[in-house]
Amino acid sequence: MKKFLSLALAVVAFLAACGGGEEETNNEGSGDNGEGGSDSIKIVAAHNQTSPENPYQDGLLKFKEVAEEESNGNIEVEVHAGTLGTEESELVEKLKLGAADVVLVSPGFMTQTGIDEVNLFAFPYLFESYDHWEKVVQGEVGEEMAQIINEKSNNDFKLVGYWTAGVRHYYGKKPIESMDDLEGMTIRTQTSGVVSDYWKQTGAIPTSLAWGELYQGLQQDVVDSAENAYPYFVQQNHHQTDNGKYITETGHDYTTRFLLVNGNEFDNYTEEQQEIILKAAEASVQAEWESLYAQEEEYKQIAIDDGAEINEIDRQPFIELAKPLQDQAAEELGVTDLLEKIRQAAE
Repeated sequence: MKKFLSLALAVVAFLAACGGGEEETNNEGSGDNGEGGSDSIKIVAAHNQTSPENPYQDGLLKFKEVAEEESNGNIEVEVHAGTLGTEESELVEKLKLGAADVVLVSPGFMTQTGIDEVNLFAFPYLFESYDHWEKVVQGEVGEEMAQIINEKSNNDFKLVGYWTAGVRHYYGKKPIESMDDLEGMTIRTQTSGVVSDYWKQTGAIPTSLAWGELYQGLQQDVVDSAENAYPYFVQQNHHQTDNGKYITETGHDYTTRFLLVNGNEFDNYTEEQQEIILKAAEASVQAEWESLYAQEEEYKQIAIDDGAEINEIDRQPFIELAKPLQDQAAEELGVTDLLEKIRQAAE
């Protein structure tokens, strides 16, 4: 059983300090409920996955449960699973505009808001294990990234938790035995930045394809392969296509996801409401981690039972390929010091 550390106290302290402690909320639709003089508020929480069995859903349902119980119903949370947008860029925009209050997004899409530093968490082979990842996001690096996000977004975003989307592996029309097997293979992944540069260095051809279109893309030879974590691609039956049934456990990305709240709305909540939201966020982190870790084993077994073929590979050549790309990208992003702290955390 993985150990579940609470959110870094420094992050919580930072958020609380920035909260402002306003006594009245400007949240649309709020009003005095007559109980203790505290305004009631409605929070719209959203992620981009449509499956009800997804760890994202489990995490946000825990957020809802805790927020509503701790507030005696004065905080209502409405959870949306893919209904506000299946693209993370849509969710980021809705959060910024106030159409959503809590969203879950990846580093790659956060860069579209101009916060390039978050791309650090997208570096291939940045983390060696879940223990390494947990130590980083719950520690000094996690705290510094939370401050960067808040400051560079001009308070549009506050990071209230680090979630994960699992460890990503290759899956495609043939297994990988060595890096040479990727030569000329199209792979659905990011098509710009360090992720794209990395796959190009392996010999693969990064290709853009919407998540909702990937099953058909694999089935119809639009792409030769893709990469993701077991709970996500197995739930979508990608492993049942001819171009998805060979899974090689490359383990190239222990993923980080950001649980964000609308910073301006957060500052307008009462101090009590802020504390409840932070407590709900902390509970959601533990629930999401627990669900994801369990589902990785569960969905790996489902893939095997469905006839997918899984093999392991010597990751060292892939890791060595990634290091100079990490160094170069970190220098360009101005996060060399954070990269070194992450590497030191593995020692």
